[in-house]
Amino acid sequence: MENLVSEKLFSGVYEGKKIFLTGHTGFKGSWMMAWLEAMGAEVCGYSLEPPTDPNHLELLNLKGKSVIGDIRNRELLEKTMIDFNPEIIFHLAAQPLVRLSYDEPHETYETNVMGSLNVYEAARKTSTVRTIVTITTDKVYENNEWVWGYRESDRLGGKDPYSASKAAMEIMTSSYRNSFFNMDKYGKDHQVLMGVVRAGNVIGGGDWAKDRLIPDIIKASLEGNPVSIRSPKSVRPWQHVLEPLSGYLYLGQRLIEGKKEFAQAYNFGPLVQEELTVQQVLEELKENWDKIDYKIEVPKDMPHEAGLLKLDCTKASVELDWSPVWTTSECLAKTINWYKAYNESNSVMTSEDLKVYISNARERNKSWA
Repeated sequence: MENLVSEKLFSGVYEGKKIFLTGHTGFKGSWMMAWLEAMGAEVCGYSLEPPTDPNHLELLNLKGKSVIGDIRNRELLEKTMIDFNPEIIFHLAAQPLVRLSYDEPHETYETNVMGSLNVYEAARKTSTVRTIVTITTDKVYENNEWVWGYRESDRLGGKDPYSASKAAMEIMTSSYRNSFFNMDKYGKDHQVLMGVVRAGNVIGGGDWAKDRLIPDIIKASLEGNPVSIRSPKSVRPWQHVLEPLSGYLYLGQRLIEGKKEFAQAYNFGPLVQEELTVQQVLEELKENWDKIDYKIEVPKDMPHEAGLLKLDCTKASVELDWSPVWTTSECLAKTINWYKAYNESNSVMTSEDLKVYISNARERNKSWA
């Protein structure tokens, strides 16, 4: 990855910082590790083995420390964190798939709830920790299929095991913020600020995970087959992976700076007018790559998934001065072009995409850039 230290992104707060990143072998975690390392941070990733082959993290050849471990393994997690002595924790590790949660409910709850508990307890035992940013999901909201976006003050819940496990994890996180890391006692009894971030459906190059729209499209297209779509009219807050990551890093900056008023939850997603149905996403992708085709097949016994899901990101806009850099069309084009370059010439466009994103952020007057 190209060195971005001289860019002084996020006021340069990440340069030289020791950062503990759970879930670094996953899609979003690998992009996060790349960006942090490019800004001069010293990163220790802790995660399960890379979940796919090929794997984005392995393609990047990063220099940071990589520990293969399960967040359910309390002893290994605590030892790794204490030995590394981080100042900042970005907690991304999770069982992230709705449909898999129906097949593996025990694993889903154990990882997303108890695994997160282990991360927080390890942080309490690591004297150097000052900031924890926990990454959850837009699916933590009790989904009423209404037409307006969910706000951070809306009720949490979940009909499927994945959504419910993440909502339960958020309730636990809130309890830690109110008990062990109470804001009124910050700077007196403890030195830790906790933030929570919720993002919509994230796309971008380097995702080969099972049961996700873009990887399914790429796999089917390369095999010369139409991708099977089960919910063509489902609306999701689609965004390129760099969009929420910029939000996570911006919130992290405020917490690192000791601004305790930001130790709360924030949504990060596209503008409301930019949200598309699954079928609209496919039609737009087809314009960028003629290999793509699809067919609609709705299984009779399909488990419940939300049909209409939107996020209201007004709070992040007003309080953090954050807003998306790219339009949905730009996000989709960047995503499909990453896969085209990889499959046609074995090129990995991650560094180039990050540079363009930062450049566009400056052109569009984003304050973090």
